[in-house]
This record gives sequence, C-alpha cells and structure tokens, in this order.
Amino acid sequence: MAADKKKRRRPDSNSDSDSDNRPFKSKLKPDPVILQTLKNLKSACSTAASTSKTLTLTDVGLSSTCREVADLPIDEVQSEIESLALNIAKSILSGQGFSFSVPSRSSANQLYVSELDRIVLKDKSSLRNFGNVSTVRKATITLRILQLVHQLCTSNIHVTKRDLFYTDVKLFQDQSQSDAVLDDVSCIVGCTRSSLNVVAAEKGVVVGRLIFSDNGDMIDCTKMGMGGKAIPPNIDRVGDMQSDALYILLVEKDAAFMRLSEDRFYNRFPCIIVTAKGQPDVATRLFLRKMKMELNLPVLALVDSDPYGLKILSVYGCGSKNMSYDSANLTTPDIKWLGIRPSDLDKYKIPDQCRLPMTEQDIKTGKDLLEEDFVKKNPAWVEELNLMVKTKQKAEIQALSSFGFQYLSQVYLPLKLQEQDWL
Repeated sequence: MAADKKKRRRPDSNSDSDSDNRPFKSKLKPDPVILQTLKNLKSACSTAASTSKTLTLTDVGLSSTCREVADLPIDEVQSEIESLALNIAKSILSGQGFSFSVPSRSSANQLYVSELDRIVLKDKSSLRNFGNVSTVRKATITLRILQLVHQLCTSNIHVTKRDLFYTDVKLFQDQSQSDAVLDDVSCIVGCTRSSLNVVAAEKGVVVGRLIFSDNGDMIDCTKMGMGGKAIPPNIDRVGDMQSDALYILLVEKDAAFMRLSEDRFYNRFPCIIVTAKGQPDVATRLFLRKMKMELNLPVLALVDSDPYGLKILSVYGCGSKNMSYDSANLTTPDIKWLGIRPSDLDKYKIPDQCRLPMTEQDIKTGKDLLEEDFVKKNPAWVEELNLMVKTKQKAEIQALSSFGFQYLSQVYLPLKLQEQDWL
C-alpha cells in the first residue's frame, strides 16, 4: 500500500531537483573546480594581508586635523569621566558654570580618505553650555549619560541602549536623543561606544564554518540550525576564532540567509555566512571585522540590486557618517560586491514581473551615491550604479526564486563563484 501511494504521488512542479532546465545551470562546472577558484581567492587575500600595513591617520598626515577614538579598558574610561567631573566641579565653583566641547558629527565635518578607504571625523567641535538656553537640555542629558556610564564602569556590567533610555525617560523623552548623546559621549571621552559598556540589542546572526568562544562557551556555528547563532552584542565576549572556511559571505537580508543556511551552502562551498537583517548594527560590524582580521578571509557581499543595498555595503566597508569617529574599529576593508548587481538583471534574465520600478527617492539616492568619493574610487561600482539609475529598475535577492526556491544556492551563487564575478 505504501509503495502504491509512493508510486501515485505526483512530482512537485516547484521542486528544484526536477528543474534541470533552470537558466545557466548547464554552465556550472564540477564543484572541485569552483573550490579551487575559492582557494586561490583565499590565498591571494592571505598574501595581501601579510604584505600590507593597516594605515592610520598619522600615516597619512591627518592626525592633527582629524580625530578617532580608541578601544579603552574600563578603568581608563572611568578615570576619564572622573577627570571630566572634576573639571566641571572646578568650573562651577569658580562661578563660570560648565560646558562640554563636543566634536561635531555633522556631514560637513566628515571626510572620506582614499588612502584609508574609510570615512573619518574632522576636528571641528561645538560648545554645549549649561548656561545657554539653546543647549541647556543637551548639556543636562550629556551629564546624565556620563553619570550612568560611570555607574556601569564601577559595577563592571553591560546594558543595552534601551536600558539606558529607561533610566530617565522623562529627561531623554525619546531613545533617539539618548542614543545620539551616547555617541557624543564616546567622542568626548575618546573611546569606542562598546568601551562605554552600552550595547545594542542582538540583531545579527552567523552560521557556517566557524567555531568561537562566547564568554567562555565554545560555539560551533555549523550546529546552530537554520536560524544561526546570534552575534554577541559585546565583542569582548568573543575569542578563539577557528575556521576552515574559504571566504565570508555577507548577506543583506534574513530571507536569503535562511535559504542558504537551510541548504547548508556553507558545507558545499566552505564559508561563514553573516547577516545583520538589513541595516548593519555595531555588533555585526565589529564581528565581521574581527573575523576578517583574525582569519584573513575574503568577504563577498550579497545585497539587493537597489541604492540601499549599495549603501549597506558601503557602511560595512567604509563606515557610516554617524559613527565616523569610530571607523577604524568598525570597517572591514576590501569587501567585494558579489551580487545582486544591476547588470545581473539582464545577464540572468530576471523576469520583468520580478523587477521593481525605482521611486523618485530611489533615483535621488542613487544619484547622491554617484557623488560619494567611496563610490567614485571604484569605476566598476560607478558603472553598475549608472546602469541602475538609467534603467530605473531594482530587484531583491528573492527575485531569483522565480527560477526555483533553491536557485540562489544551487545555480546563481555557484556560477558567480565559478566565474569570479565580483567587484
């Protein structure tokens, strides 16, 4: 009876295993050929890492005109805050009130340095005076944040940005205000935001050929299921990274991450797969940089074919303007744009119904990106972005599912890797 049922069961028309006529599948070479290509890429990356030096502001003669923060131990952060408090007390006792000299994080105070390949903060500052009606509230919030961070230092504990906001809701009013001042405090103290013991809630996930210790517990990312392992919000917890991967695959969206994870793509073409589920958070950026630096692996990025996909890629690679003061610790150099690129829409015959018209805002964002120095430095990026703006078409990674749910993992990515089709 079971055999009869099995015989009568109709094949699933959506099953990728039955779709031998999927576009470009016939072009795929045997896996060992693709694996050799990846081994060559890893070898070239390791050689470049051993021969190149990580440049600093001093190396390019900008140490006096630009500023950046450092990763400081907790006792130094505490000492710096106490020194600030002492100066404030002296200023008040002398009858002068108090104020903070706060580095400006506005767009006008940002600079892209091609030699460093990242955005840095220039040295312009503004005065946040408690005695001035226009700045009194921000000065009060700044002092309160400093007090709370000092408490964290003395207790040696970590809290989330949300926890910080709820300690004084009436003063902060909105979390965006306490978050912004927290970044200001990092600049004032001269340390990274993670050095303040304030972290963002867990967002990013990792899966694949990676073993690392998380607060002393060894984590094997091949045994984390299709959901992956949440990236620890505190990078200090992470250590002892081990991997036999050939590259890191950085994925923009959770949906693509889940597809690749469930298909165990990391076993077929050994890799570590990471996503921040959209806009990159600090923890994921720190984790990606740590992997890149410790494991000497190339990073290939899979993002949507729209201006925001390229913006996300640039945040990982060159840094965000909002946190340019910490770009030295948050950026991952030499990320390669694997896909989905505007030229892929025609190359892989993406159906018209899966292509989306760009909105006016999309087109404006695309044109603005073309004016950015970090885009101009890469002529191939400029060419792709010009094509996107000209055709006024965009597409998500999921557009590939029109050829089958597993087309991404079984055809598109293997073919991209085989042809070394990255920028």
